[in-house]
Amino acid sequence: MPTAFAHTCVRVRDIAASLRFYRLLGFEQRGRLTFETAYNVYLGLPGGPDVLELTVNVGREEPYDLGDGYNHLALVVDDLDAVLARLAEAGVAPERPPYAPGGREDVGRIAFVRDPDGYRVELIDGGAFPTPQDPPHPAEAAKPR
Repeated sequence: MPTAFAHTCVRVRDIAASLRFYRLLGFEQRGRLTFETAYNVYLGLPGGPDVLELTVNVGREEPYDLGDGYNHLALVVDDLDAVLARLAEAGVAPERPPYAPGGREDVGRIAFVRDPDGYRVELIDGGAFPTPQDPPHPAEAAKPR
């Protein structure tokens, strides 16, 4: 059985732009692994383990096809408005203003931004994000088991 979540990997084209973006979110560069045609840069948040691997395929010019299966990374931030202000200074705007998902104030406010390669990052305002405990969706209940 697994003992810990190691990291998520995303492919990026411009490592400098990606590092600028993720540093604005508080990530620190921790390490690097070099291959013949690619390299990985490992990032983590202060006091935590390495959780994000940025892979650069040398010579890649065209954007990556993000497909429709990937959705987002999620980060809890101490002050959503302050983080969005810092990102705005760097030219990064949220997809829409901060909001409570589904209008549910009990789960807090969130906002989505995109990194330089188009990956979505959910920013969750303050503290631990409680795991919602809603009943099954009606569409799920309608399917035979």
